Amino acid sequence: MTDLLAVDLLPDGLGVATLLLVLLAGLTAGFVDAVVGGGGLVQLPALLLVPGISPVEALATNKVGSVFGTTTSAVTYYRRVRPDLRTALPMAAVALVGSFCGASVASLLPASVFKPVIVVALIGIGAFTLLRPALGDVTALRYAGRRHHGTAAAIGAAIGFYDGILGPGTGSFLVFAMVSLLGYAFLEASAKAKIVNCATNLGALLFFVPNGYVYWGLGLLLGAANTVGGYLGARTATARGSRFIRVAFLVVVGALVLRVGWDVWQENIRPSG
Repeated sequence: MTDLLAVDLLPDGLGVATLLLVLLAGLTAGFVDAVVGGGGLVQLPALLLVPGISPVEALATNKVGSVFGTTTSAVTYYRRVRPDLRTALPMAAVALVGSFCGASVASLLPASVFKPVIVVALIGIGAFTLLRPALGDVTALRYAGRRHHGTAAAIGAAIGFYDGILGPGTGSFLVFAMVSLLGYAFLEASAKAKIVNCATNLGALLFFVPNGYVYWGLGLLLGAANTVGGYLGARTATARGSRFIRVAFLVVVGALVLRVGWDVWQENIRPSG
């Protein structure tokens, strides 16, 4: 029982220097996630540096940290922006189910199956945003009524599934989908994305926790770092507005393309030997 508890709290071989690096990554990830999403770009690779941690354990522990950051930033956004919950809450509920389903197959399918598709999607998203400077400046909803809520639910289900199975870039995908497909301004899209992203983290944890994939000590420390970063990021975003978020969005998408593209090169393209 003592050995099991130790494994559940911290991975064997986790040194102070690596722990500090992971916590710094968590602080940065919380800030980036709060502004525009994509914090997993920083946090998940840092967790994979921990000796002895498996990819699924890293993904599960990452979710524990992220749920603190997304909850903090969601509350901060709500207090300052007052997003319409009639869209955000049903979308979050569907996304939670999608994330649970994604997490349930995360250990069965290698990430390399999805990464080439993600790189192409990110390049398309970045180019589309860059070539349309007015995109997301103001809210001009594309649809109303059932069509609006149906589109929101479809976005929540698809991106929720992606977050459960892989994760990095989820917040960015949510923001882009809400801006381009639903017609929200970047600021309001970010506010709603935090609510949905909180649900996707919880949905994945509903699978990961009962199956024992979480290192709770490390996850809760990451949660504290994410909370600070999420609060600071949400306050910065709400103070600076949609134009600031748009620039941050393009920077994060560019970084995601480079990071995931490097993984694709290493795993699928780089000549062996």
